[in-house]
Amino acid sequence: MQTPEEALLIRYGEIGLKGGNRPHFEKKLVAHLRVALAGVPGVRIQRIRGRMLVRGEAPAREMAAIARKVFGITSLSPALIVAREPAPMLAAARRLAAEAVAREHPGLGPIRFKVEVNRADKQFPLRSLEVARQVGAQLLADEPRLQVDLLDPELTVGVDLRPEGVYVYAGRERAYGGLPVASTGRVLCLLSGGFDSPVAAWLCMKRGLRVDFISFYSFPFVGPQTREKILRLAEKLTEWQPQSVLHVVPFSAYQEAIRDHCDERYRTILYRRAMQRIASVVARTRKGKALVTGESIGQVASQTLENMRLIEEASRLPVLRPVLTYDKTEIIALAREIGTHDLSNLPAPDCCTVFQPAQPIIHGQLSEVEEAEAQIDIGQLTYDAVHGTERIPLLHKP
Repeated sequence: MQTPEEALLIRYGEIGLKGGNRPHFEKKLVAHLRVALAGVPGVRIQRIRGRMLVRGEAPAREMAAIARKVFGITSLSPALIVAREPAPMLAAARRLAAEAVAREHPGLGPIRFKVEVNRADKQFPLRSLEVARQVGAQLLADEPRLQVDLLDPELTVGVDLRPEGVYVYAGRERAYGGLPVASTGRVLCLLSGGFDSPVAAWLCMKRGLRVDFISFYSFPFVGPQTREKILRLAEKLTEWQPQSVLHVVPFSAYQEAIRDHCDERYRTILYRRAMQRIASVVARTRKGKALVTGESIGQVASQTLENMRLIEEASRLPVLRPVLTYDKTEIIALAREIGTHDLSNLPAPDCCTVFQPAQPIIHGQLSEVEEAEAQIDIGQLTYDAVHGTERIPLLHKP
């Protein structure tokens, strides 16, 4: 009898709807899985018609914990590959169900469960319903706490019957879905030390965008702890994509010019317009098609509709705002989920705290912004900032 082989069964959702472009997205997903699982000896990834199967010299649950952070995957199941016969299927289902009950349902109460059968192999001698009945009857006999519930099960035992193999699993682990990173383009995120912009970057990655980062460093008005915080945030976000680049822009000279020559009420808007101007130039050198910010309507004075329009007017590229309608509670909850919360919570001021106006303008006017900017040498300041930018490549760490 064939010895069951442990593997990881991976499902994807949106990729399967891409029609003729589907192979492009599948190849990206395979490539990113290889990067994420690079630390697993002997890893092999196989496409099996709407699924992917991962084998390697590591427990399937360990591989699942790593692979769930690869965008494009909707769910994962550690599985056993067995012979195309009823006896080994039943044995695998009994083993996996018993392990799941011990691991996830250690109490004494009833456990709602169902058996799910996918008969992609139409030559298999038993129909889906027959397989489900046999497996279900055996599991009910093994574990008296199990109760059949087809609508709202706590435990799902699955049998995936395919021409290339039979895969048995117990339970599904949720992943994040979306599209594989770099399958839809490249953008540049203006990364601050707060909660909002890291979450915005993550949401863009989830939509298949390769995200690089740009941060504005106002030394000596902010200390090296600010730069270190931004670097650590960029490294944390690179856990969600194969590689990134962080651009650190010297920004103090630009801010000093604005402080010395421009209307104090407009300082924050002028800072942000300068950032958009610089970021547009840097993005084009990286083939970036858009900028990304963590702006959320009404959160601070610079994020009124009028002020956001004034800021975006300085950009040469479209500006994406993934958290535009999120409130702070929603943003912080997502920051906890993706692992950036504690870093964002570290006490280190960003450049926008430098020379803050006592009474920032709430509803700015373009004519007044243009009048203020006419007092400084925008071209030279932008050139100096771009050419003084430090470029830091970052690689995914398995």
